[in-house]
Amino acid sequence: MPDAQTTFRAVDAQDVEALAALFAEDGRLVFGNQEPLVGRAAVMAGNVAFFQLVLGIRHRLRNEWTVGAETIAETDVTYTRLDGKDVTVPAVSIWRVDGDGLIADYRIFVDQAPVFAP
Repeated sequence: MPDAQTTFRAVDAQDVEALAALFAEDGRLVFGNQEPLVGRAAVMAGNVAFFQLVLGIRHRLRNEWTVGAETIAETDVTYTRLDGKDVTVPAVSIWRVDGDGLIADYRIFVDQAPVFAP
C-alpha cells in the first residue's frame, strides 16, 4: 500500500513511471472538479499534461491517516509556476487501494485558482 511519502515523492519528482507503478491498471483519478481519469494510461497522460503547466511541485505533509484500504493526506502544496513564482495552497488527497495494494481510486481536493492567477 503506497503511503503519503512514497506517493508525493513520485509526484514531486514528476516521475510518471514511479507514479504509474502505484496505480492499478483500472485506477481512477479525480483532480478537483475535473472529469475523472479512468485507467492507468489515462491517469498518467493527465499527470504528464499537468506537469507541463508548472515548473515544480512540493508537498509538505501535515497529517496522514490510514484506515483499512483508505489513506487521507492533508498537505500544503507549493507549485512553482512557469514564471518562477511559488504559490502554496492547502490540499487533501484521499486514495483507496485494491487487493493488490495498488491505488484504485484517488481523489484530490484543492483550489488551484491561485496557482494560475495572473
